[in-house]
Amino acid sequence: MSRPGTILAFDFGLRRIGVAVGQDITGSASPLGIVANRSKGVDHAAIAALIEEWQPATLVVGMPTHADGSPSEMQSPVDAFIQEMQRYELPIATVDERYTSIDAKRVLREARAAGSRGRISKEMIDSAAAVFIAERYLSCG
Repeated sequence: MSRPGTILAFDFGLRRIGVAVGQDITGSASPLGIVANRSKGVDHAAIAALIEEWQPATLVVGMPTHADGSPSEMQSPVDAFIQEMQRYELPIATVDERYTSIDAKRVLREARAAGSRGRISKEMIDSAAAVFIAERYLSCG
């Protein structure tokens, strides 16, 4: 049985997939880190462990589009990822992920400038982008 309102959000990338957990009661999300996506494929053991730990009601995947709303070159790999995620037998929702990485970089840079964060890694950006995807989904629910 899944926890009411818990979601796992994914910011798909060809090397790393940012992951965040969100809760609809608070409408907030927290970064969980990244899952590797290498030449041998997505680290599904890591995803399965996150699903086991968080027991989400829904999986949310960011859909890449251009600024005008047209599909980006990442559309096909994201669609394939969504197909792979069906193995977990959970509802899968998608949200527009436009500008989530830009917003994530901005927020992390602001935190660094304020002295509350050190060096900003690509992994931190990917996970923070997943937070924006989760929050976007939760705000539409």
